[in-house]
Amino acid sequence: MNGLPQKFAVLGAAGQLGRDLCALLPGQVTPLTRADADLTQPAALRGKLSQLRPDVVINCAAYNFVDKAEDEPETACSVNALGVRSLAEVCRDFGITLVHFSTDYVFGLESGRQTPYEEADPPGPVNVYGASKLVGEYFVRSLCPKHFVIRTCGLYGRWGSGGKGSNFVETMLRVASQGKPLRVVMDQICTPTYTVDLAKAAIQAVQASDYGLHHITNAGQCSWYEFAGAIFELAGVKVDLSPTTSAEYGAKARRPNYSVLASERKETPRLRHWREALAAYLRERVT
Repeated sequence: MNGLPQKFAVLGAAGQLGRDLCALLPGQVTPLTRADADLTQPAALRGKLSQLRPDVVINCAAYNFVDKAEDEPETACSVNALGVRSLAEVCRDFGITLVHFSTDYVFGLESGRQTPYEEADPPGPVNVYGASKLVGEYFVRSLCPKHFVIRTCGLYGRWGSGGKGSNFVETMLRVASQGKPLRVVMDQICTPTYTVDLAKAAIQAVQASDYGLHHITNAGQCSWYEFAGAIFELAGVKVDLSPTTSAEYGAKARRPNYSVLASERKETPRLRHWREALAAYLRERVT
């Protein structure tokens, strides 16, 4: 694949990762929103990709409402599992390379874990969203020979999150600007990841034809409370910030207490530390 002209189709192109990928990919790029290519409409999806015949499909589309998924498991699975199966089948049939993004939430079942999860570690999701994403991974890996499954974590990007309308950094800054006190969980450890960094790493992996399962996040780890503190510190914002526990916060869906990812693959791109990435985002963000 290296050095050859490429045609890319990006599903979920309106989201923060999709928009960064569309801006950074080489060659011909076709951005596809849900209106253009809906994972829950397999016949239309097949027709669209048959018409475009891209060399590479990059799937950033997902049902990512973690708490709502507890009440809407069928909807979450229709997109994240069955929709991804349809996509994998189309890519297999047309000889298309499929890049599919997954999540650290496929882990979390091990209580007391303090070492990062590598690609060979057995998954164990603790919520419906994570389970639906894990099934989608299995479909991609079993059905599409030329595939990349990229697990990542805590995405934030310059364009916000398309379906949610914001991201954690922007939510923190918005609430702080309103003078409201903030309580952020301190017992969920992960690695927030800047979508620009992730997009560049994904492109690098694709160009190297390094197929398979990859863990790609920024380096280091922190709690969401520590991440919030760094946001306000680097942005020069004073706020009434206090830690809380997951139990006290009371979200509907259980979250992993520890879901830091690391890669055992030597070829997988390594990204800068999360604090350095956050500082870059705060300089580059679109307001």
